[in-house]
Amino acid sequence: MLSKEEIAFFIMEDASSERKSQAKVGQRYYDGEHDILNYRLFYYDADGELQEDKTRSNIKISHPFFTELVDQQAQYMLNGETFVKSDIPELQIELDKVFNDDFTSELTETITSTVTKGFGYMYCYKNSNNNFKFENADGMGVVEVRAKDTDDNCEYVIYWYIDKNTKANKKIKRIQVWDKEKIYFYMQSDDGAIVEDDTEDINPRPHIIYRNTNDDESLYYDTLGFIPFFRLDNNRKQQSGLKPIKALIDDYDLMACGLSNNIQDSAEAYFVVSGFQGDNLDELITNIKTKKHIGVDVGGGVDVKTVEIPYQARATKLALDETNIYRFGMGFNSAQIGDGNITNVVIKSRYALLDLKCDKLEKNLKKFLREMIQVVLNDINDRNGTDYQQKDVYFDFEREVITNASDNASIKKVEADTKAVEINLLMGLAQVLPQENVIQMICDELDIDYNEIKDKLPTNEAQESYDAMGVLNNEPPTKASPTVTTQQ
Repeated sequence: MLSKEEIAFFIMEDASSERKSQAKVGQRYYDGEHDILNYRLFYYDADGELQEDKTRSNIKISHPFFTELVDQQAQYMLNGETFVKSDIPELQIELDKVFNDDFTSELTETITSTVTKGFGYMYCYKNSNNNFKFENADGMGVVEVRAKDTDDNCEYVIYWYIDKNTKANKKIKRIQVWDKEKIYFYMQSDDGAIVEDDTEDINPRPHIIYRNTNDDESLYYDTLGFIPFFRLDNNRKQQSGLKPIKALIDDYDLMACGLSNNIQDSAEAYFVVSGFQGDNLDELITNIKTKKHIGVDVGGGVDVKTVEIPYQARATKLALDETNIYRFGMGFNSAQIGDGNITNVVIKSRYALLDLKCDKLEKNLKKFLREMIQVVLNDINDRNGTDYQQKDVYFDFEREVITNASDNASIKKVEADTKAVEINLLMGLAQVLPQENVIQMICDELDIDYNEIKDKLPTNEAQESYDAMGVLNNEPPTKASPTVTTQQ
């Protein structure tokens, strides 16, 4: 097992890594905490000293483009109800017990974390129904320890989180060390010392603890046989989706806030003074702001000026930044839909970059899910004596796009008109083809199972010609067939 010194070292090394540093930036921008919020204005005073200017407008507004792009990708990836499927009904029932709505919710959080930070984690455990349950884990607190880096040549996962003790008004770092059989619990106090967590009754604790209610309700222990943490990477370098667009978002924040500052400052005039009777510039500024007057020498004067706002230039720059944010962030800009007159073809084309981004993540997601499915299949086979394999399970990710309602109605009308023409053509063939064949073709056209209605069809050919369409429309056949005569 890991020593306390090793635990402290691995946690410290991980926290100071470039990977976690970039992840913190991604999380900060997802939460709307952009660099613009720390923006300060400075000037040089009359003595040439740099001073912070707290008199000018300094509006600080973060624009949550990254938040939108992350949520958009997460929802677009998983907007279908069930995506873990099997053609074996018995297996599908077992899979639905695990990969249900709760799992989808947790996976959505994991994908959100993955795109935000560059990586995300899920862990698994057995619930009270003896089924596996998967939950999202905060990737900032997960430390993967390789076997070659430990003294005992074993792999571990360290998971830590901050536990706030309200009564004592202090924060405690709770640490869990996972190996393939057990969980070791520790605490780290303010002085940095790591000690065993005395609040845990069983320490170390096996992965699984259950109570057998069939006998004396004794506690029983079991192990999973593996470390139950699974990592989903955003890309090969585990980089946040923020990386290619951070500079663009910062520039947009700066331009937008600069425009707001210009508008606010335009309400205040500035003064061009000649022949000032003071000692220095600071006195001039103080007199203007407080006394609202100044003295000037003979021939001096004051001109009042206002700032001309470079609105058009800033607006053009903001529009360009916004376009590039969605372009290089590979997202869908819903503002481009406009008044709803854009066709579905155009809308679909604007999803192209988002589709490409999701396709790349989907490859990693399938690998990620396969690891968890194998765990579930092993458990199902052990409990039921089955031999289900990975090939028995497949994924069906449905991606729903925004559509134009008017365009959809037009498309449906064209489809209906086309189907009506095809059915009329088939009815015309009734004069030369057997009635049964014609009805089969009409059933195919209307997506009706012929085998379900064939017993309801009349046997008399004359009756058939009159009642066939009525049967297809779910109408009861007539009681008697008309007599058909032929004129010589």
